[in-house]
This record gives sequence, C-alpha cells and structure tokens, in this order.
Amino acid sequence: MPVSGYRRFMSTAPARRSSTTLVMVVAILASFVAFLDGSVVNLALPAISGDLGGGLATQQWVVDAYLLTLGALILVAGAISDAFGRLPVLRIGLIVFGLASLACTLAPSAGFLIIARGLQGVGAALLVPSSLALINSGVGPDEQPKAIGTWTAWTGTAFVVGPLLGGVLVDTLNWRWIFAVNVVPVAVTLLLSQRLVEPPRPTNRPRIDVPGAVLAAAGLAGTVYALIEGQRLGFSEPVVTVALGVGVACILGLGWRETHTDHPMIPLRMFAVRNFGVGNLATTFIYAGVSMGMLAVALFLQEVVGFSALEAGLATLPVPVLSFLIARPVGVLAGKHGPHLFMAAGPIIAGIGYLLMLAAGPGFNFWTQMFPGLVLFGIGLSVTVTPLTSAILAAVDREQSGIGSAINNAISRVAGLVAVACTGIVVGGQLDYEGFRRVALVTAVLFIAGGIVSAVGIRNREHHPDRVTPDAAAACCDRVTAPPR
Repeated sequence: MPVSGYRRFMSTAPARRSSTTLVMVVAILASFVAFLDGSVVNLALPAISGDLGGGLATQQWVVDAYLLTLGALILVAGAISDAFGRLPVLRIGLIVFGLASLACTLAPSAGFLIIARGLQGVGAALLVPSSLALINSGVGPDEQPKAIGTWTAWTGTAFVVGPLLGGVLVDTLNWRWIFAVNVVPVAVTLLLSQRLVEPPRPTNRPRIDVPGAVLAAAGLAGTVYALIEGQRLGFSEPVVTVALGVGVACILGLGWRETHTDHPMIPLRMFAVRNFGVGNLATTFIYAGVSMGMLAVALFLQEVVGFSALEAGLATLPVPVLSFLIARPVGVLAGKHGPHLFMAAGPIIAGIGYLLMLAAGPGFNFWTQMFPGLVLFGIGLSVTVTPLTSAILAAVDREQSGIGSAINNAISRVAGLVAVACTGIVVGGQLDYEGFRRVALVTAVLFIAGGIVSAVGIRNREHHPDRVTPDAAAACCDRVTAPPR
C-alpha cells in the first residue's frame, strides 16, 4: 500500500471503529428496552389488577394488547424500515415506545393502560427489525456475524435481568415503575441516534402490504376479544358473537389476500417446504405453551401461594438462566447432528416439567411441587429454541431468511396471543389450585404436541445450516423467554 494510502487508512480506521461502536450501542439499547418490557410485565399483573380492577380479564388484556399490535405489524416492519429508512423508523419506534411507556406509567384506568400497551407493541414492532437493519447497513460484512452475536448476547440478558428488576420495582415502589424505567434508556438511545448517518436505502423500495396488515390486526383483535370477553360476558352475548364472526372473516380474508397479491405479507408457498411448514406448526404449539404456562405460573405464585413479586421473579429465574447457558452449545450440536432429535425431545421434556407441577396443592412447597418442574421446563425450552429457529430458517433459500424469520416470529407472537386469551377459559374464571393444575395440564399437552409434530415431520436431510444468516437468526430471538443465540 502506498504511504499516502496507508495514512488515509490509519486516519479513517478509528472513525470507522467509533461509528461501528455507536451503531451497536444504539441497536442494543433500542432492542433491550423492548425485550426487557416483555419479560417483566407478567410479574406486575396481580398488582395492576389489584390497583385498577378487572381481575383476570384485565391481566389478559394487558399482555395481549401488546402482543396483538406486535404480532400484526412484525411482518411488515422490515418492509417499512427498508421503505422509509432504518434510522427514521427506529426513531419513530423509540418515540412511540417511550410515549406509550409514559402513558402506561400514568394510566388512570385499566382501559387506558390496555390502549397504551397496544401502542407499546407498535413501537416494539418498529424497533427490533430496524435495529438489525441498522447493524446490517452500518457494520462491515466481515464484522457482521460478531456484531449480531454481540447484539443477541446483550439483548438476551433482558430475559435474565427482567424478573429480578420487575420484582424489585413492584415490591419496593409500585407496578407503574416497570414502565417508567423505559423512558430514560429510550431518551438516551434517541439522542445517540442523532449522531448516526442514515445508511443508503435499497434501490428497489419494497411494497408494504397494508391491506394484509389491516386484515391481520382486525382478525386477531376480533378473535382475541371474543375469547377474553366471552368468558366474562358469555359467548352468546351479541357483541362477543359479532367480534368472533368479524375476526374469523378477516382471518379468512387475509388468507385469500395473501394468495391474490404480487407482494404478499406472508408468502404461503414457503409453507410447502417441509421443515419450514412443520417447524412453524411446532412453533405454534410450543410458544402457545410458553405464554400460557409462564403467565399461569407468575399469577399462581403471587395470587394463590402468596409470593411477593420479587419472590415470584426469583422462582422463575431458572428458566431464562438455563436458556442463557444451554442454548448456544445446543445450537452447535444441532448444527452438527441436525435439529430433529432436539426439536422432538426438547418440547416433551418441557411438557413433563409442567406435568410435575400438577403436584401443586394445599400445603404448597415450592421446592418439591414447583421447582423441579420449572427446571425441567427450562432445560426442555433451552434444548428446543435454537434448533427450532435453525431448522425453519435453513429450510428456505438464504435470500428468504429475512421474511422467514419474520413469519416465525409473528407465528410465535400470535400463538402466545391466542393462548393468553384462552387462559381464562381453561382456568374457569378463578385461578386457584385446581385452575392452575388445569392450565399446567393444557400447557404440558401443547408442549408434547409440539414435540410429536417435530418428531414426525422434521427431516435432518433437509437441513441446510449454511443458509441461516446471523441477522435472520437474531430476529427470531425476540420471544417470551427466548435465549441469545
């Protein structure tokens, strides 16, 4: 290299490193607040309903309002980011999420809080895809795998920190602080993002399937409303019947729309690929089990057993810690030997964990009736998640991995959304020992069904791990208790 060229390289290298560091800080902070919020809310639900009223229905809506908007928008969020720019969309997501968090903090009623939680979901749907897109465009190709690994490692700690932080805030202050803590990191991230330069946008701006997104949101909203309010009002109530009819009609309309448009939000032909279709079916069962089971455990430990929020957070801590420790080595093994065994065995192990929780009853002893089941569930989930993500993304061509990860993420969200909506029906309206045992049994069945689906349908010979891009794998880590990859 000529001396002058070498000097220019040496003078620009620190600037590039500084820019890369700033991109990583912004991307990590933006995603971390969304991940942290999702990991602490369950612990605050008893305090929220105790303060604002509404019982189990309010608790379900506080969780599902967030999942509803997030699940409906996550499929088009990537296209929105590409069309309007990574940084503008990231900043809009931060502003929406921050203002919604402030609204949650100040919520005077349950209805106000539920609407604010829905707005939080909108902000979160814009944050994670934009963060990953920012890394892709702001970090050099050779550094991207390391950058994505750093992103997943740091953001994944939210699932470990969340239960402890949430428990401390609820017990020492009040539930409003679990939302208030979002405001400062959001503001810092927004200020730091002003120092970044907007990366070039794709030359071919993607088309956004607005009708598809509207049909998805209306279909999910109508169905979830019917499932939650039907238990409270009765399923023969006209408003419940109409909501269910509109929801089902919109979902059917979405299926028709996606097969009759040139730019579908959900390319249904991808489901014809065996491991992709089977993997997403398994995802439906598994993440329905995760959402229903973890919600029931958090409520049961506080409302029935009498644990404080912090004690409940500590009780459930083995699940994210095991995921944090086990997921990566399991992913390496699955890459060498294929995902079939892990996807078949993991959910069944998790299901057995919930079967052990059927021992919960009067004279409750956490260490004998709950702890072994939680540990087994944590092990089973850890064995499952990374091979599941890898199998789904490796089933499609590399250029489809982005939409593949978005579809899988959306399916996991929607599965959780519907499972939470059904929790009241399974419980029978009153969470007690018997109601918890019913939920634990249904959760176990969901996990075991996911394992059976994987055992029958997943094929190692159709697994092509070289197709999995780091950013696509990372995009799948925004889950209820998903570990870092």
